[in-house]
Amino acid sequence: MRQNQQGLYLRSAKLLRESVPSFEEYPFHLSAIRNLDELGFHPKVTYIVGENGMGKSTLMEAIAIGLGFNAEGGTINFNFSTEATHSELHHYLRLARSAIKPRDGFFFRAESYYNLATNIDQMDRAGGFGGRIIDSYGGKSLHQQSHGESFFATFLHRFNGNGLYMMDEPEAALSPFRQMAMLSRIHQLVEQRSQFIIATHSPILMAYPDSVIYNLTSEGIERTTLEETDHYMLMKQFINNREKMLHELFLK
Repeated sequence: MRQNQQGLYLRSAKLLRESVPSFEEYPFHLSAIRNLDELGFHPKVTYIVGENGMGKSTLMEAIAIGLGFNAEGGTINFNFSTEATHSELHHYLRLARSAIKPRDGFFFRAESYYNLATNIDQMDRAGGFGGRIIDSYGGKSLHQQSHGESFFATFLHRFNGNGLYMMDEPEAALSPFRQMAMLSRIHQLVEQRSQFIIATHSPILMAYPDSVIYNLTSEGIERTTLEETDHYMLMKQFINNREKMLHELFLK
């Protein structure tokens, strides 16, 4: 799928198809990757959505690594590795950047956030970094907060604007109220010349109006709207027809 939108910092990601060793092997056998040509990014917010197993996290990880981020998350200054499980996809992507360079950046990955928080504590205990790293996350150890509070502390304190922020399932530990607060925070940062690429299952987080949504399916990648996503339609149907849906679910 080819799009020609001009991103604020990151314009597009192109799969170098002629260099792919085999489309029968991981991760190239994934439908979304197998059918990928060039994906254009919105200058404000780009969403990557789809069912589990479609390749959202694999694609996000490859783009993040290609930008210089650590595979397990953080800024480009983080180089810890708990276990090297990332794919080789980043070697086969060509990232087109704009002439404008971000002053800030972060790869937020929900599944490895615990490892990031641990690494921050370890580096602060070791010292020698010209100040405590945790101070830029609000000053309190991320392990001494609830999962949701520590997530939001990063969004609130570490994201400084004029940045490129990649987020993989940031809603994982957030209540609906916090998801709405996150949406407001995204808007604040967009107004401070920030660009977001977000993989999510949350219809709330998908609701940012000045954005593009790419749906990863077994047939490839398609551009869609919030109201056309399965996430939105299923949630709406469940809320409006709860008793009927529960009856159908329990009969199976």
